[in-house]
Amino acid sequence: ATDFESRQQLRTEEIDAINKAIEILSSSSVKGHAETYLPSLLASGKKTALVSLRRSAGTTENQNLLSQVASLLARKGQQLQSRALQAVAQHASADPFEKVKKMIKDLIVRLMEEANEEAEHKGWCDTELATNEQTRKEKTQAVETLHAEIDELEASIAKLTEDISELTKAVAELDAAMAEATKLRQEEKAKNERTIADSQEAQTAVAQALIVLKEFYAKAGEATAFVQQQPVAPEIFESPYKGLQAENGGVIGMLEVIESDFARLEADTKAAEATAQKEYDTFMTDSKVDKAAKSTDIEHKTEKKQDESQALTTKNEDLEGTQKELDAALAYFDKLKPSCVDAGVSYEDRVARRKEEIESLQEALRILNGEDLA
Repeated sequence: ATDFESRQQLRTEEIDAINKAIEILSSSSVKGHAETYLPSLLASGKKTALVSLRRSAGTTENQNLLSQVASLLARKGQQLQSRALQAVAQHASADPFEKVKKMIKDLIVRLMEEANEEAEHKGWCDTELATNEQTRKEKTQAVETLHAEIDELEASIAKLTEDISELTKAVAELDAAMAEATKLRQEEKAKNERTIADSQEAQTAVAQALIVLKEFYAKAGEATAFVQQQPVAPEIFESPYKGLQAENGGVIGMLEVIESDFARLEADTKAAEATAQKEYDTFMTDSKVDKAAKSTDIEHKTEKKQDESQALTTKNEDLEGTQKELDAALAYFDKLKPSCVDAGVSYEDRVARRKEEIESLQEALRILNGEDLA
């Protein structure tokens, strides 16, 4: 940098010296005599020392301006880390004056075009990113909701399946219990009916036996009494004949007890039969009501299970479609990242840097145009 500044200072001093020389040569002492004594030389169009000196001065001034531009752009290029400015700075030190001016103008135009293109791209990116973010949020929420609904449906279907199984088992147990109760009731009823019939038959038979015995003992008693009325009765007929009925209450008393036992057996059996039948009827009524309720519950739960199974199928199809849409949105977001998100430098920083690049180039152009920068 010190050597560059030294050369730049030498060029400045050189220009000052040449300008002074031109001023001297332009005086009447030189120019006036030259017009008097050297008219043919001036008219010939050949280069004079004065013209050459002016051109040399112009070239030297241009080189000085290019040096200033090179210094400016090199410094700005390093500050902004701009390869474009650094490249122009290198060309400014080696290329012709007009070429450097054109290069700077072209670069300004290109940077402005890039700024417009990037602004348009930024607008497009903002729209696409906002839309994509909204889509990702909506689809993510939809997927989470569908997962929750599917989990709920699966749990409900599992519970319904378990309930239906338990109810079906309970109905089968009720059917078995009613069948067993009916079988036992029929057996018990047949036994009771036989017992009642046998009791009635026994009572009839005992009653008949009592009639026979009572008739016999009545006749026997009359015969004994008739004999006792005779003048001399045999010793054996001292009292009316009673036979076995006089021993231990008599046979008639025993048969009457037996008849009473059979009557009680009949009554007890009939009572037991009535109680058993009532209990059976109550059990069967309760069981049928319970079975009807459980069967209705099975029917309702089966219908609900079918509805939820269909809903589950629909939800799984919705989840599959929504998941594909979410995957597509995520893939598109990854596609947007390189140009819209992961650019390395923020859009604002790029705009600011490009603005400084353009301002630096415009300043360089003003330098080359000889404008007053103060």
